[in-house]
Amino acid sequence: MGGLGLNSLPPPLPPPPPWEVMVLVSHRLDPKTLAIASCVCKSWSISMSSDHLWKPICANHFPSLSNLHPTVSYRRLYATAHSSSKHRLQLKTPSKPRLSLADLIFAVNIVPKSCCNSNMVALTVTGDELAVDPNEVFKFDLQVNDYYDDERPCMLEAMEEMKISWNIVLKGWRGVFTMMDCHGKVSFSPGGDGWFSGELPPAGCCCSIGSTTSGIVADLKVGYCTRRGNSSGAAGKVRIEKVSLGILNVLNWRYVTLEDGLRYLQHFLLPFDTNALPYDHILN
Repeated sequence: MGGLGLNSLPPPLPPPPPWEVMVLVSHRLDPKTLAIASCVCKSWSISMSSDHLWKPICANHFPSLSNLHPTVSYRRLYATAHSSSKHRLQLKTPSKPRLSLADLIFAVNIVPKSCCNSNMVALTVTGDELAVDPNEVFKFDLQVNDYYDDERPCMLEAMEEMKISWNIVLKGWRGVFTMMDCHGKVSFSPGGDGWFSGELPPAGCCCSIGSTTSGIVADLKVGYCTRRGNSSGAAGKVRIEKVSLGILNVLNWRYVTLEDGLRYLQHFLLPFDTNALPYDHILN
């Protein structure tokens, strides 16, 4: 019978380095390498997890925490602080929205107090019909006559009260979110705009505490003109010509980007996702 010769046996493993060498080397390792080395064996875990190694690392990367004299090991303190810091950096680079503009339907109703059907403006526009702003912000201009077969008069008194509602529907009626539902009286002037706004709720928050604010508002502007052929305004009346919709950041008075607007809406229109990023970066 043939057998394995002595020359075919694998060479013996080298002995582990003496602890003195490990101590000298460990002081020159970065945190990631130290953490990996601590997983080699029990003795390495004890050596590489020593506070005398991790305390200066914590003092260098997170000095405010290392000065608190923590009751946990400095290795654990570094791991916790590093994880928190990494998560914060990820929030600054949000993922692409799961919603697209083509998934949405915009429904706008402008009803005067007189509630005359001939004067009511009812617009239903799919997202793929909307013209995206050149600056790629969440703002859209709707020309009223483009959505009627005939030219509706839509004549309003110069100081008439009206009810405004704006809803966004997820196609297939899988979700509905009310952007605005208000009423008010605005002084209308030919060539001018009537402005309506309503604060939006914080994304993912169902709290009713009055101090909880989102910092963003639904913005709706109504553009007016006089009846054609009558520059006097048809006895004090104006006609709705354009409706502008958007989401406005009240901290800098700028419209949020299209992607930020879609990310905000997905909190209300799509099933809750525990991995979804908050919208706080909109306000930065």
